[in-house]
Amino acid sequence: MNFAIIKTGGKQYLVKEGELLEVELLAAKKAGDKIDFEVMLVANGDDVKIGKPIVKGAKVMASVVEHGKGEKVHVIKYHRKARYKRNRGHRQPYTKLNIEKITA
Repeated sequence: MNFAIIKTGGKQYLVKEGELLEVELLAAKKAGDKIDFEVMLVANGDDVKIGKPIVKGAKVMASVVEHGKGEKVHVIKYHRKARYKRNRGHRQPYTKLNIEKITA
């Protein structure tokens, strides 16, 4: 089993080759662009390398599939007996990535 843990957008993700992954919006990247990520852990079978905080020489190569917006989240504020009600929606932007190669 070949997998890695990468860091992007202040979050950490466990990724495998050939997998599609949605991360926070990456600025100025078009569909088809290639991106390299910092690797915090890489495992290939029983061979596991842990970084402090990053594994030297390890890379995860991915390509941008698309940009989009997630499901709408409704934010409702309400105070009873005060005639106060606010309704607001939010859609978080994301970038969909295809994980192409993990190198240690």
